[in-house]
Amino acid sequence: MTRLSFLPAVTTAVLIGLAGVAPASAQSSPPTEPSPAGASRVTAADTLVFEANPLLITATRNLRELSTIPRPVSVLSRMEVRDLAPNTVSELFTRLPGLDVTGVGVNQARPAIRGQRGQRILLMQDGMRMNNSRRQQDFGELPALVDVTGVDRVEVVRGPASVLYGSDAIGGVINIITRAPEQDGLHGQASVRYGDIESQQRGSLRLYGRQDRLSFQLGATARRADAYRAPAGTYGRISLAEEVVVNDTGVEDRSADVRLGWDFSPSTHAYAKVEYYSAQDAGFGYVDPAAYDPNALAIEILYPDQTFRKSTVGFRAEQLSAALADRVEVTGYTQGNERTFSTGLFVPFGIPGQPQAGVDVFSENFTDVRTIGVRAEARKLVSESLLLTYGVDAFRDRVEGRDVSRRTTLGFGPPRVSVDNTPALPDATFLNAGGFVQAEIEVADRLTLIGGGRYTHIAAETFATEGLDLAPRNSTDGKFVAAVNALLSLSDEVSLIGSVGQAFRAPNLVERFFEGQATIGGLQIANPDLAPETSTNVDLGLRWRTPQAGLEVFAFRNSIRDGIRIADLNREINGQAAFQNVNVDRLRFQGFEVSGDLRLAAGFTVLGSFTDFSSTDVDDPENPVGDAFSTKTTTSLRWDHSSNRFWLQWDSRFQGDQRDVDLPESNPLGSFIPAFNVHHLRGGLQLFDTGSTAHRVSLALTNLTNTLYAEATNASFFRPAPKRNLTLTYEVSF
Repeated sequence: MTRLSFLPAVTTAVLIGLAGVAPASAQSSPPTEPSPAGASRVTAADTLVFEANPLLITATRNLRELSTIPRPVSVLSRMEVRDLAPNTVSELFTRLPGLDVTGVGVNQARPAIRGQRGQRILLMQDGMRMNNSRRQQDFGELPALVDVTGVDRVEVVRGPASVLYGSDAIGGVINIITRAPEQDGLHGQASVRYGDIESQQRGSLRLYGRQDRLSFQLGATARRADAYRAPAGTYGRISLAEEVVVNDTGVEDRSADVRLGWDFSPSTHAYAKVEYYSAQDAGFGYVDPAAYDPNALAIEILYPDQTFRKSTVGFRAEQLSAALADRVEVTGYTQGNERTFSTGLFVPFGIPGQPQAGVDVFSENFTDVRTIGVRAEARKLVSESLLLTYGVDAFRDRVEGRDVSRRTTLGFGPPRVSVDNTPALPDATFLNAGGFVQAEIEVADRLTLIGGGRYTHIAAETFATEGLDLAPRNSTDGKFVAAVNALLSLSDEVSLIGSVGQAFRAPNLVERFFEGQATIGGLQIANPDLAPETSTNVDLGLRWRTPQAGLEVFAFRNSIRDGIRIADLNREINGQAAFQNVNVDRLRFQGFEVSGDLRLAAGFTVLGSFTDFSSTDVDDPENPVGDAFSTKTTTSLRWDHSSNRFWLQWDSRFQGDQRDVDLPESNPLGSFIPAFNVHHLRGGLQLFDTGSTAHRVSLALTNLTNTLYAEATNASFFRPAPKRNLTLTYEVSF
């Protein structure tokens, strides 16, 4: 380890020894009151403040101060999202304890929590799920579907949350809460952005207004970015003599949203919202193997087109005097997600003197996912010490699609082409419906218990599909989960936290019914009899919080049973190896997280975190199953001028070697994922004010030392991070 690499770890250790940290950001919005659609209404001016104890809603479905939540949670505030100017909120997750990011480019980054990613993470917008049942297991839904310029805050629950939210919340929940109209009159913001190495150009306009009982919101963003470049250097056994293009990491996308709200009374509100997003040529990302390993396979995974539409209506009534509820909230939504997904794979025959001899396999899938969903919940304060939250939720996906697969044999005379239009997935539906109840009990002055349970019914069914001679299939599951969380306040500043929770993930349509060419090579066989994955998680923690500093420490263990993975059936079909998704894994993920912040004199704030993480195959402890970092240390030093007109921030992240990983000897990276240390420098300036209009400019210089590295989940299939990049954002708010 170099002296520079060791710096973040030492700095964080010193900070924790002096004062410690909390997972909440040092910069956060002023105190909030509940508002429709899960957004927040700011009661003070939109200025940069230090909020030690923000109000959060995701972990308990009731607004609670962070210090009173008996779960490990993190929050990214509106100010952080604005100042750090990410392409999507995913880019900020590497700063948080226990979190990671998978995927590359300005569009395709997705979150990972405590080693879980894809469909084991539940992604939500304003409390409503975004996951759909057509995604591959390792490909969760895209946070990029939510325009980052309209985000109010992002709340992260680390660990299971299936009692409140149902399937998929094995690793945790990410709730992207969008900004709603807050003040009377017309307000808004306009911004433009330019990124150097990807030639990114982005323009955005957002308007918010309130007049008497009517509120409205309008937003639109357009962006174009090319594929970025990675720096020259050495990472593991890979050496790049010069910088390279990471293909398919650009995008051309646009989004728009409209929201109208009506206050029937100070405590009763209804709203309707329509959202639209489209993207072209966003890809998985790859480097031409000729740059680092001519014998490696060239794999291209691309989304040539994707269109997402969503319509939401909601109603909320508070201060009721009904026998069963003090508050009632009902939300319904429909959404359509159309996308084209293509893969290209060239497998060389390895014939000397014939480098172009081989099989070129191209597959393309068009999928149309139509979803309808509803959530209805109520809250009742039964007594001064008992608060009940209960409700029902359901969603139904209808999936239709078509496929084409083309195999071209090269190197032996004229190319030979074969085409197959057989659908790999029948037309199908996926129904998920459940009911839940949660009780918050003040057992004593300093002891709070929050416990609950949920039952969920899952039904999947296929239908007659053109091009397939298959009888309809169906699969039905039912699942009950429960959780208990406790918070013991030892004093006004120190509390102990314990949490035991169950979670589950229902097999999706791809895992149950997909039958065709697999991305790993070979044929995938359907398995409608798959059982849900289940997990049991234990968290033990300590939280210390003062207005100037804080410390949070959590140890966790998450045990997953009936984990779903693709297995070799050890037989061939039409000359190709056969594979199938099966329930086999018993996995254990454990570690500890330390995070903290310290507000110093003269406008300085220091934040840091340390995460240690490991995973085990319980049935075969010698089988390496690492799919995330092993250790991560983050450090941030921020300075804000007393006038709040100028700020400067340095961020550093060090990730240690990951040796608990199954890399074949042929992998050009080596036998393990090597460590890296990356630094970023950011700053902002409020240029001038003209009446109620403020002009701001922010600069970000990322990968300051121009280091060649890849995130842990992007390393084995080598997709390095961008080289040193300068990003400029200019914003006008009024």
